[in-house]
Amino acid sequence: MQTLDIANDIVALCREGKHMEAVDKHYADDIVSIEGAAGPDMPARMEGIEAIRGKAQWWFDNHEIHESTVDGPFVAENDDHFALIFFMDVTPKNGGDRMKMTEVAYYTVRDGKIAEERFYFPPMG
Repeated sequence: MQTLDIANDIVALCREGKHMEAVDKHYADDIVSIEGAAGPDMPARMEGIEAIRGKAQWWFDNHEIHESTVDGPFVAENDDHFALIFFMDVTPKNGGDRMKMTEVAYYTVRDGKIAEERFYFPPMG
């Protein structure tokens, strides 16, 4: 698959709420995932498909999702990168306050699979 094909399929799967299917279908076994910051329960950098599956499952297990949308993809012709913009309206299940979040996801495709993902979000405070 070409980068644009992968990007379009990820958008379609995410819009259908099939985030784990997108991971299973398009992520490389040795993927690297880098968040904008570490969390109390999660390091900023994780490596390997099992770690990424675990991170995604943790997110869904620990948040009530009221709304989730994705814009994009944003891709340059003949490039191996693309970006998506995610908007989420969630409430942590541990009793935290409801929050609206926006983040940019930047992906690197290598050998037909996503080899790296990076997440960027607006500064807090």
